[in-house]
Amino acid sequence: MDPDWEHLPRHLLDSVIGRFVKPSDFLRFSIVCKSWYSVAKDNKSKLAKMTTPMLLISTNKRRTWNLYNIVENRVVDMQFSVPNKRYCGSSKGWLIAVEKNYAVTLVNPFFRLKGRRKKENSIIRLPPMPAPLERDMWKEWSRTCEYYAFRSTLSADPILNAEDCVLVIIYGEYSQMAFIRPRRDKTWICIDKKWTIIQEVLYFGDKFYALDHWSNLLSFEVSAESSSNVRKLVHYSSKSQPCMKYLVVLNDKELLMVIRYYDYGAELRVTVGFKIFEFNFHECDWSERDTLGNVALFLGDNSSVSIPVSNFLECQSNCIYFIHDMDRDGYYYPVPSHSDFGVYDVKTKKILPPFSMHATTLVKDTKWPPIWVVPTFYL
Repeated sequence: MDPDWEHLPRHLLDSVIGRFVKPSDFLRFSIVCKSWYSVAKDNKSKLAKMTTPMLLISTNKRRTWNLYNIVENRVVDMQFSVPNKRYCGSSKGWLIAVEKNYAVTLVNPFFRLKGRRKKENSIIRLPPMPAPLERDMWKEWSRTCEYYAFRSTLSADPILNAEDCVLVIIYGEYSQMAFIRPRRDKTWICIDKKWTIIQEVLYFGDKFYALDHWSNLLSFEVSAESSSNVRKLVHYSSKSQPCMKYLVVLNDKELLMVIRYYDYGAELRVTVGFKIFEFNFHECDWSERDTLGNVALFLGDNSSVSIPVSNFLECQSNCIYFIHDMDRDGYYYPVPSHSDFGVYDVKTKKILPPFSMHATTLVKDTKWPPIWVVPTFYL
């Protein structure tokens, strides 16, 4: 008699899923039959814990990107059909880009594998953003539209949690902020224009947090009435050295500010070190910390992510994986910084060789900044 795989007891199937360590194992399990798919769907929270950031790297071929898996230390044997351009954000598994008419597009690269039929929800098109404030800048920005938005973030997945999804973007020559709720709003809503040269924004808890050029930490909410009252929480006095600031959520309960320090050579910008600060919500102040513990951070042009590495031994704990990104020269023009990538060891304060030789070569040869992306799987 053939084994009845479809009707295996639920507790046995749950036990099998509990032994998986790779998302690929989970996905293969889910396509065996309907009953196994149902078990996989009920355990999708476990799939999320298996997922690590991966690096999308643009190729010289049109609309083609490679994927580098940090955990397996290899370039995955698959390619993604995604437009070759700079993306101002990578959030909840979606890439965020600005088009020539200043409209915003969300693309899910994992729906757009080469040779795979494109799914209906792989692209979400949003209205045009507020236009440049000065008319003489219109033509200038239209030639470099992908840089009009500096960074962006989503509060929730626009497919799984459409009603709660808010997209915030840092945009324009003065790096201001605007938001839109894709399910509700037909236009973008500007956020308190007195706050300018914003460097970073993310969603944590039930609020958005932002950092500006002067190291002011801001917070705001987006309510049902479309209001967004910005509150200044604290100012951090940093030394006057070229730097970029990132906000990162650690273990779903701590808010970190990571400062990346640079030296500028004749042609290239080079990262020389990092400092890490934890925000104390009770005292409303930053405190420096000298360790990340059993955690790795992933920083770059369009996302800042942390993961516990206890389940991913191939990732180096207490380290910062960083990729080259874009800063801004004054108010207007983005400054490229190719080949500025590596792994920073927080304990030794040394920058280690980054990825496999294959991935390193791809990163050096690409025109567009590589993208950290955390895959989303819709079961």
